Amino acid sequence: MKYYNKLVRDKIPKVIEDSGKSCRYIKADKADISRLLVKKLDEEVVEFKEDNNLEELADIMEVLFGLAESLGFSEDELMNKRNEKKAARGGFKDGIILESVEE
Repeated sequence: MKYYNKLVRDKIPKVIEDSGKSCRYIKADKADISRLLVKKLDEEVVEFKEDNNLEELADIMEVLFGLAESLGFSEDELMNKRNEKKAARGGFKDGIILESVEE
């Protein structure tokens, strides 16, 4: 038996069972979900740094949406805040590196 003890996507137990294997899982308490999602975000960022692909970026986005929900925000609210900040301050497309600011 292989042990994971980590947060996974909601349909993973069914995917495992459909493959002919069995698994054990529990559902996290609502109070623990934010903490588990932050840990999952770290895991997904490490995976992205290793593989540098669209699938890992999508995983990061899904964790961010889950984290927003656990904090009481909808996906739309998160995307609206992103768009608001992008309109006011821009994105990261141009690769600007701030070297200094004169005081």
